[in-house]
Amino acid sequence: MTNQLIMQAFEWYLPADGNHWKTLKDRIFQLQELGVSQVWLPPAFKGTGVNDVGYGIYDLFDLGEFDQNGTVITKYGSKQDYLDLIAALKEVGIKPLADIVLNHKANGDHKERFSVIKMNPKNRQEALTEPYDIEGWTGFDFPGRNGCYNDFKWHWYHFTGLDYDAKHNETGIYMITGDNKGWADNDLIDDENGNFDYLMYNDLDFKHPEVIRHLNDWAKWFIETTGIEGFRLDAVKHIDSYFIQTFVNDIRTKIKSDLVVFGEYWKSDQESMEAYLEATNEQFALVDVGLHMNFFNASHQGRDFDLTSIFEGSLVAIKPDFAVTFVENHDTQRGQALESTVEEWFKPLAYGLILLRQEGNPCLFYGDYYGIFGDFAQESFKDVLDKMALLRKHTVYGKQVDYFDHANCIAWMCLGDEEHPYPLAVILSNGDEGWKHVEVGKAFAGQTFVDYLGHCLEKVTVTEDGWLDVKVEAASISAWIPEGIVF
Repeated sequence: MTNQLIMQAFEWYLPADGNHWKTLKDRIFQLQELGVSQVWLPPAFKGTGVNDVGYGIYDLFDLGEFDQNGTVITKYGSKQDYLDLIAALKEVGIKPLADIVLNHKANGDHKERFSVIKMNPKNRQEALTEPYDIEGWTGFDFPGRNGCYNDFKWHWYHFTGLDYDAKHNETGIYMITGDNKGWADNDLIDDENGNFDYLMYNDLDFKHPEVIRHLNDWAKWFIETTGIEGFRLDAVKHIDSYFIQTFVNDIRTKIKSDLVVFGEYWKSDQESMEAYLEATNEQFALVDVGLHMNFFNASHQGRDFDLTSIFEGSLVAIKPDFAVTFVENHDTQRGQALESTVEEWFKPLAYGLILLRQEGNPCLFYGDYYGIFGDFAQESFKDVLDKMALLRKHTVYGKQVDYFDHANCIAWMCLGDEEHPYPLAVILSNGDEGWKHVEVGKAFAGQTFVDYLGHCLEKVTVTEDGWLDVKVEAASISAWIPEGIVF
């Protein structure tokens, strides 16, 4: 058995030079050495232009192949570059996962006239007007692709709402009217703002049979064309939960039985996350927003945060097999929509809490590993993350014993197994320097341990009865292993 590790292979401010797929391909050996088992790739589809990070989806059938929206390639490169990267990842046993954006479409090709009701943005159940006609950019013909791969054309009746009335040059939240129209049923969607079906651009109507059939056709084409191994589903709290669980189930039943899937369900309370897993029949895992928010709060509160509560309210605490744990992502980094950036001093501690424990499916963030440049620059944590990833690969196994007995200093032991016989003691502090008395076992009596992370230079020795006093510097983390081990 080998521990799994996901790498989110992008951040928001990457240069729009079309070279990212090639850059990632050049880094595959490095990721393999780290023990990365899955790579989450950014959206590969044609968006609103070459600068689009990938979430302003225009054409799901254009992977950087057709001249549309002023560019042939996407921000990250050409279709062939994408296919080459996927093939190269699979060749070394790393599963490529595609970021899938199904909630909306942007940059329609022509305007259409239809009836809407303007809704209260703070309560999408409250109508502000009677039905009236507007014009919207809801016609999608994809002239640059000219019917290649698929000839489906989108019209206003394939959407539930939009945010721009071209006829009157006004913005708002407009719910499209007509037969079987309206937002998704309340019990199938997040209830924020009364009903959070609408997020942005032209919102897909997942009740419409043509939409459902088209997306299933697209999924088959995409998987067979690219050889992708899994999906990260964007913005699922805005998508009809019955559609999304059926969509995933149908793919696994008819196209790819071992499809890896996790979803972005941006809620930070355990009850909501658990209820969503139940509503989708536990078809896929979710990113652990609750744990991320604990990291964010801990980083800002410093020694006032009780570290013994760091997992309270998290998904990993109750459903570890369905929790993708993370410290940062493209939405939480500085300057972004869900900005909740973990302070730099706490990031090594937070990564230790996901990489050096056995629960959950941890995800490394590209911006934390390689650094972020520009107006929202951030240092790279590559050195400490390299060490933690290797520790995860070789030592995070066997019985795990927690020593969560002090508000500012906690520790745990991983005692190893037959394949991975090296014990690991992890200790972290958000206050002063500290220590913990942990049991390693009499088999290691007299053995010297060192801090593999290099934060504590002093060596410590296991007592005759198998106990060890591990140490940590102030506001830091240490990971103690037997001296002389080489990974």
